[in-house]
Amino acid sequence: MERLLDVTRDGPELRLALAGGWTLSRGLPSIDGVAREIGSSLPRRLVFDAHELAEWDSALVAFAYSVARLAAERGIEMDVSGLPPGARKLLDLARAVPPRAVVRAVLDDAFTARVGVEALRARDTAADALGFVGETLQAFLNLLRGRAGFRARDLLSAVEASGVAAAAIVALVSFLIGAVLAFVGAVELQPFGAAIYVASLVGIAMTRELGPMMTGIVMTGRTGASFAAVLGTMTVNEEVDALVTMGLRPMEFLVLPRVLATALMLPALVAYSDFMGMLGGLFVGVTMLHLGAAEYLSQTREALTLAHLWIGLGKSVAFGIVVALTGCYYGIRCGRSAAAVGVATTRAVVMGIVLVVVADAVATVFLYAVGI
Repeated sequence: MERLLDVTRDGPELRLALAGGWTLSRGLPSIDGVAREIGSSLPRRLVFDAHELAEWDSALVAFAYSVARLAAERGIEMDVSGLPPGARKLLDLARAVPPRAVVRAVLDDAFTARVGVEALRARDTAADALGFVGETLQAFLNLLRGRAGFRARDLLSAVEASGVAAAAIVALVSFLIGAVLAFVGAVELQPFGAAIYVASLVGIAMTRELGPMMTGIVMTGRTGASFAAVLGTMTVNEEVDALVTMGLRPMEFLVLPRVLATALMLPALVAYSDFMGMLGGLFVGVTMLHLGAAEYLSQTREALTLAHLWIGLGKSVAFGIVVALTGCYYGIRCGRSAAAVGVATTRAVVMGIVLVVVADAVATVFLYAVGI
């Protein structure tokens, strides 16, 4: 078998004679023999001798680098002039960058570790999302100053996508929600002879709570997901980078029209949702509770006030901003692979629904606290 390494002692020097082929295909030689020789008789100098070296690749550089680290730890001078010029250059490059210290935390509890990792990730995401909201606000202020750079047709396209195109699904969901709410209310109220108050229940619940929240959830799954998928695909295809190269600001050109369109169209959709929900309640009241249509509508008109209507419309504006910002955020922050688009879309829908429900809960508690 060919001998690749011969370690000899010459006074204060330790000579490493290299021979044959030092290639990865033959395996990486071990430095155990060099370490034992250094430990038994500490030399002052290490010298490489590559006169009999036939061929080499990165295996030689890796071996020389390991020996260099060992010599540095023992304070031994090392002479690499005997190595091939190419190997010396690669070795100098490897030694120029110090090894990075990797700190490994000792984790006694896997559950605690996961909680900690997720908490740190949530902190970083929240900080990044706050910066994204700030950039969007700055883009809106530029719009008020007449400096925002986006096309009117992009705004109109976003209005259509978040308004007219979503009317059918909003109508169906709202009608069924109103019908279910009326049916559940009738089960409890009919034994007391108070079935007529189903009209009040449906009217107030739809305009104040269920209309805005259900519309926001539907729009999150439809429009928010669409925003995330479109912007995510643009990010993967480097179209967003191209906009920056052309001097266009993505926050103004891509995000701002979608946020404005959703915030403007959601109140109209919520008003439509309220109407369809009350229509569903009327259907149940007339067909199942045998109430007169005029009687039902009169009770609805007496129960509803402008305060309920304005509260629902005010919530819808906030929900529209939340839905659009969430979809755009995960789209712009999408990774650079095809799979990342699906991940971004899923996260946009999940986080959008959560934020809509949280915003509705906060608004409800606040309005109750102030007596509205």
